Amino acid sequence: MSTKRSFVLAALVFTLAAGAAADEGMWPLYSLDKLPLDSLRARGLLLKPEEIYNAKGGGIADAVVQIGATGSFVSPDGLILTNHHVAFGAIQQQSTVEQNYLRDGFYAASRDQEPQAIGYKVSVTLGIEDVSARVLSVVTDKMKDLGRYKAIDQEIKNIIKECESGREVKCRVATMFDGKQYVKYTFLEIRDVRIVYVPPDAIGKYGGEIDNWMWPRHTGDFSFLRAYVSPSGKPADYAKENVPFNSKVYLPLSAAEIHEHDFAMTIGFPGSTDRYISSFELENAISFSYPHSIRNAEDQIKIMTDAGAKDSAIALRLASNMAGLNNRLKKSYGVVEGLAHSHVLDRKQNDERGLIAFLAANPALNKKYGRVLPELDSLYSVEKKNQVRDYALGLLARGSDYARMANTIYRWSVERAKPDLERERGFMNRDTLTAKERLRNAQINLVPSVDKEILKYNLRRVLAVPADQKIAEIEKLFPATTRDERDKQVDRFVEDAYAKTLVGTAEQRLRMFAMSKSELEQLHDPLIDLAATVYPLMEQMRERDKAFSGAQTRLSPKLVQAFSEWKKDKMYPDANGTMRLSYGEVAGYAPRDAVAYDYHTDLTGEMEKETGSDPFIVPEPLKRAYTMKDFGKYTDAHDSEVPVDFLTTNDITNGNSGSPVINGKGELIGIAFDGNYEAVACDYQFDAAIDRTIAVDVRYILFIIDKVYHLDGLLKEMTVR
Repeated sequence: MSTKRSFVLAALVFTLAAGAAADEGMWPLYSLDKLPLDSLRARGLLLKPEEIYNAKGGGIADAVVQIGATGSFVSPDGLILTNHHVAFGAIQQQSTVEQNYLRDGFYAASRDQEPQAIGYKVSVTLGIEDVSARVLSVVTDKMKDLGRYKAIDQEIKNIIKECESGREVKCRVATMFDGKQYVKYTFLEIRDVRIVYVPPDAIGKYGGEIDNWMWPRHTGDFSFLRAYVSPSGKPADYAKENVPFNSKVYLPLSAAEIHEHDFAMTIGFPGSTDRYISSFELENAISFSYPHSIRNAEDQIKIMTDAGAKDSAIALRLASNMAGLNNRLKKSYGVVEGLAHSHVLDRKQNDERGLIAFLAANPALNKKYGRVLPELDSLYSVEKKNQVRDYALGLLARGSDYARMANTIYRWSVERAKPDLERERGFMNRDTLTAKERLRNAQINLVPSVDKEILKYNLRRVLAVPADQKIAEIEKLFPATTRDERDKQVDRFVEDAYAKTLVGTAEQRLRMFAMSKSELEQLHDPLIDLAATVYPLMEQMRERDKAFSGAQTRLSPKLVQAFSEWKKDKMYPDANGTMRLSYGEVAGYAPRDAVAYDYHTDLTGEMEKETGSDPFIVPEPLKRAYTMKDFGKYTDAHDSEVPVDFLTTNDITNGNSGSPVINGKGELIGIAFDGNYEAVACDYQFDAAIDRTIAVDVRYILFIIDKVYHLDGLLKEMTVR
């Protein structure tokens, strides 16, 4: 997340110095010994490492769960605090035009009134184990890249099967440093998740897309869910007789004041960063990946916006997808701006030139690492040859709901014919229930009229690829020689396909899911037939991707190690959806000349921002509470204001949404929900001067619950200090 300045730390450098400059890093919980603990104690950390994470259990990290993004237990009865935008899909699926919980909010006054959060799962971390030695024992330097990938993949599948055998757990082997290290995570996966409280959009999304990724913010981006298990305490599907999960570790909430420079840490599940990639991969992201993804998002948003403007019911069904697209699009704009403004590519190339010079002066190291950068250059040169075609093909196979489901059903029919351990990950026996659940739940937000337009758009993108990357199988379906005629052919094909396909109903999808490949092909369903046409092309692409990944697992760890030899740094792995800790402090920032931002916002600022038009509408109950000035204990003593949001120097990214922001005593003081726009390029390079986490202040959450909506049962369930 970052518009960088000349004093930015180099991409691969991590200097453990005191103060905000040291706040870079998303640290795995098993590597807390690498943290500058003496410095952190001086800044306010009172907990011992084992009180944060303990392999035997009991550390506060046990309260932090993965729920799409991140959440944390805040009561012994499975109550989870997370973001409004994390719970958005759950409440949207329960909403109708007549009973619009997105607009009005929702509260279950008793447990039996808590509706299902459809499709949501809570993963509770049970164990972490380094399995690098076992995984890397199956590869040799003489292996070709595709063989290397397949050997590693097979061993990972073996480890996962052994881990899950005879146990009601889910296991994952995560790749660290692009293949230098492999770590097994074991989870309790809770399948019954319910909605407890979601504030109205006018609080949870105050400022909407205008304020998204921006500071100052006045957004109450919080919600409460609850995890349920069977009466015997085991994971179970949604059922009336299920009981709240007994969370042995849960976080107390602190209603104490927050001051600038107070210590803060986050624990969560950051999704993906690329701070260790080569300049060749970064250049390709800048020149190809971002422009194409931005164009696709813009065009899809326009299709959906136009449809939603004509029908409020359609707008409601598209709301969750639109929110995700808009969020990714705005971040992409910020990343492109940040990378250009900060000359991140130039900096990375300068770093690599410095590394080459260092290696040249050290013959032994040069023998080990001297070929890494040239080989990565060659690898990406080859990758570029098919990327326009591959991107368009991916859009066709996965870019619309109907096409994605047809391709999923067809691919399952192919994979199911193989022995379980020879199948692709995601298509094994362990994945069957999840796949069926997704096919069933897709019906809730399915809008055929909009999906048709998206498939037409994707087909036109495929047909518009350069001459040297044309896809003959698709060209044959649309043989017209002029663009207008071809567009008409696309329209006729899609209209006819949607009129005849069985993919549009959940019952038929699940029936087809159980069919063999030959049975599916005998249906002559137009979208299944399209999936069958695309399948061998996708397989070719997947094989190339595997070889590419094999090469990366061979080369990228060497690049990381080479930089480590040069810089002598303690390094953390890029984010990959596994649990991480970041540390920092409460702090404002100055993004540009003559502009300086305070570290927090307050309720008066929220009132001042109101326009009376969406997305700046303050709900009437909140206005009344503000007018009455009955703020209770939820104010800052120096100005008697109710705080709303605050900033910290913590290092986060997508996936950290809902992460608890925790003080030095282990108390929850806020929940992270965003980063600042100037810093969204931090996925590639961290800038301590301006990279900030935006969090909802717990006191604002408590004020809304207590003084605005008087949700006494919810308030009493939590421990508030």
